[in-house]
Amino acid sequence: MEYIIGAIVVVAVIIVLWWISTMNGLRRAKVKIEEASSGIDVALTKRYDVLTKMVDVAKSYATFEKQTILDAIKLRQGMSISEKNQAASAMGEVQKELNFLAENYPQLHSNENFRQLQVAIMDVEEHLQGARRAYNAGVSDLNQRIVSFPTSIVAGAAGIKKEDFFEAEEVKRSDVDVKISI
Repeated sequence: MEYIIGAIVVVAVIIVLWWISTMNGLRRAKVKIEEASSGIDVALTKRYDVLTKMVDVAKSYATFEKQTILDAIKLRQGMSISEKNQAASAMGEVQKELNFLAENYPQLHSNENFRQLQVAIMDVEEHLQGARRAYNAGVSDLNQRIVSFPTSIVAGAAGIKKEDFFEAEEVKRSDVDVKISI
């Protein structure tokens, strides 16, 4: 009888340790997603700042509705991934307009500040792509854990839900002819 009780205790301890280990793994995956989301916030903020400067330079060459556009892409703390997608898309539209203006106003295109900002926006875009990849990798890892048995039992009991991926911007999905000479 003592062996049966001992075996039950050992099995119970193993199950509890497995449960704790699985919960910790899920929590680490959530933290990685939050960290990557923060990276997206940083990249979007940098993108917003560079686009704001580009708009200021462009405004001196053409009538440009700066405030309307910037209000459309205003960044807020605590944005959901869906809202971040919308902000990124709006910024992509602003960038497209700025490139169009640069083509139509040769003086703007030859402006040194504008050219430096074009280089800066390319750097920011690379940073944003890296942040998106890190976020989506974290989301993929968590979502795979959540749907895999037996981790799905722990995730369901803890109320951990699947996360949404950061989608590619519509502007980026379509063929856009952007000519930037540096």
